Amino acid sequence: MTDFRPETRTVHLPQPPLNGSRPITVPLYQTSGFAFDDPAVFADGMGRPDGAFVYGRMSNPTVRSLEEAVAGLEGGVGAVATGSGMGAINAVLFGLLAPGDHLIAQKPLYGGTAAMINDMAGRFGIAVSYVAEDDPAELRAAVRPETRLVYLETIANPVTQVADLPGMCAVAREAGLVSVVDNTFASPILCRPIEHGADIVVHSTTKYLSGHTDVLGGIAVFASDELYRKVWSFASKLGATPDPFAAWLTLRGMQTLSLRMERHCFNTRELATRLDAHPAVSTVYWPGLPSHSSHELAAKLLPDFGGVFSFDLVGGREAGERFMGAVRLALLAPSLGGVETLVMHPATTSHRTLTAEELARHGIGEGTVRVAVGIEHIEDLWADIEQALA
Repeated sequence: MTDFRPETRTVHLPQPPLNGSRPITVPLYQTSGFAFDDPAVFADGMGRPDGAFVYGRMSNPTVRSLEEAVAGLEGGVGAVATGSGMGAINAVLFGLLAPGDHLIAQKPLYGGTAAMINDMAGRFGIAVSYVAEDDPAELRAAVRPETRLVYLETIANPVTQVADLPGMCAVAREAGLVSVVDNTFASPILCRPIEHGADIVVHSTTKYLSGHTDVLGGIAVFASDELYRKVWSFASKLGATPDPFAAWLTLRGMQTLSLRMERHCFNTRELATRLDAHPAVSTVYWPGLPSHSSHELAAKLLPDFGGVFSFDLVGGREAGERFMGAVRLALLAPSLGGVETLVMHPATTSHRTLTAEELARHGIGEGTVRVAVGIEHIEDLWADIEQALA
């Protein structure tokens, strides 16, 4: 399937062979383990991610189909699926870092990632530096002898800054560092960071990959076999394992990924453009707008600009809270990437553990509202937002 485009490959997913035939859809293997006739095959499967299926914490046919599908979309050699997006992030960070190491992360980050990095720094003696997501020179200046890893987000949560992946990953490679990119907001339809030099790509499969707000999951994709096997070994001991049914639902959702992303982006463009001209709105954060600080870079890197945007209302936090309480079609809820539109207040939800100084570093104001745009009819969405603004 490597000769086909992502839109085709999300429909025709990898299948386990079945004696000359194959199922049209990926089967669900709802089992905790597998039995053997050959002890040598049993033993071999315990030690590698591509061996025989042995135990659900290490491997499962449905889960491996998901791993192969996402690895293929991202251009990686292998992938490790996990029970949540944070499970994938933590499997990578804890699998590759040790006390005394130094991590460099971009300044705007998902709140859960930022909180985990802060906790890791305090408990395990890992130093952390923050740099701009689009400044390779700043990254180069931050590198120390003990630096091991650079952490980026293709499109940052929640004010959608876009990372200079080619420039930042090139600096990381020159310095011998591992570059990790969270590609959740873009999905493999809009960006494939390995093509820009990244070593590892992580996703919350809860979001666009599954796409229907009924799955919790994560995945890490690797550009090198060495990193793949190292993190798989740690993750299997960590126990951040996905359930086969969650993997099966994710595979089912992935088959419409390209269609959904097209509608997410279309709706977001309409809403962001209309809100940018609305007198009740002071600022709209979406890289598809020429006014966004990342617009020029995003236009070079991405074919479209994603399905999430944020905005600040005239009137600050009070106005933002009143707006969120007034929407009727959009749901006041966490997460993103599902077919329904969701709104939230990052300062008190996804980024609630950050200090005022840290919120400012992430570009989040007291009244910032984040909208994860669904696939509803655009005029219904706009009517809901208009009446809430009124």
